[in-house]
Amino acid sequence: MRKGIVSAGNWLVDSVKMIEKYPSPGNLITIESIEVGAGGCSHNVLVDLAKMKADIPLYAGGCIGNDANGKYIIEQIKSNNIDGQFMTVIPGELTSYTDVMAEKGGKSRTYFHYRGANAWLDIKHLENIDTNAKIFHLGYLLLLDKLDSYDNEYKVRAARALKMLQEKGYKTSVDVVSEESDRFAKIIVPCLPYINYLIINEIEAAQCCGIRIREDDDSYSLDNLKRAAKFLLDNGVNEQVTIHFPEGGYTITKAGKEAFIESYKLPSKDIVSTVGAGDAFCAGMLYSIHENYSIEKALQFASASARFNLLNATCTGGAPDINHINSFIQHI
Repeated sequence: MRKGIVSAGNWLVDSVKMIEKYPSPGNLITIESIEVGAGGCSHNVLVDLAKMKADIPLYAGGCIGNDANGKYIIEQIKSNNIDGQFMTVIPGELTSYTDVMAEKGGKSRTYFHYRGANAWLDIKHLENIDTNAKIFHLGYLLLLDKLDSYDNEYKVRAARALKMLQEKGYKTSVDVVSEESDRFAKIIVPCLPYINYLIINEIEAAQCCGIRIREDDDSYSLDNLKRAAKFLLDNGVNEQVTIHFPEGGYTITKAGKEAFIESYKLPSKDIVSTVGAGDAFCAGMLYSIHENYSIEKALQFASASARFNLLNATCTGGAPDINHINSFIQHI
């Protein structure tokens, strides 16, 4: 029986700078504190899973530079008992990094990203990842230049890669980055037939299918969110679609089962940062899928994982263990 989770894709170093508010153009704002930590989809998901103290093997895959940031990432992988044998050093390239401007109270966050070594991750790196893991999580698409590039047969190289991973016996999972562009239909939609589990937020879901989920007043339409999830299933996702957003989470399966829960609330004064909250939700969902939880229990577990993330400025600093998550859910 297959056991374990691979997470491959983005690896970077985040410099999170806490500010009172984002300034208007040409104006100055004081940086009140700085926290540096490893980040990116692959790092965040794997470290969140490692901190759960789950008894499942964890494997890292991706590209880094031969620089101080790359060495720091390898140290983080080792210190969390994650198998790092599938990490590749790209000669002459810098490890990817992001400067994050985060408003206090979790009001908003802005990212300034250098793509670096992540841009080189390609099929040849993924096909060398041979493990007995059950799930292969890939993210973030739209930030992996080689995999986001055009393919004559599959329309995008990521789709070819995901098909290859399914043929190797993995259940594939995908997350994407939020951006303002028209690339979602070109890059994400062709990948859908080769994705078992799609875990994205409401902004990304809306971009994929062109269905408006949020109104001008920032309220959301649950009906439209469900329509977007159904669109993603109808266009190829093999097993289930999960859409998470600040107010809650929704899952629908290929068999038509669906579940919705509201998020576990935190007073705004207790929210340190929302950086990494989506990855914490994703980690909780991946663990739940691995352990065959019901979709209702999976949404509860993932939502609780995201809640604890809000209590720390870095991507994974607030990650709790499984017992802590379950105790919180039972006593809420």
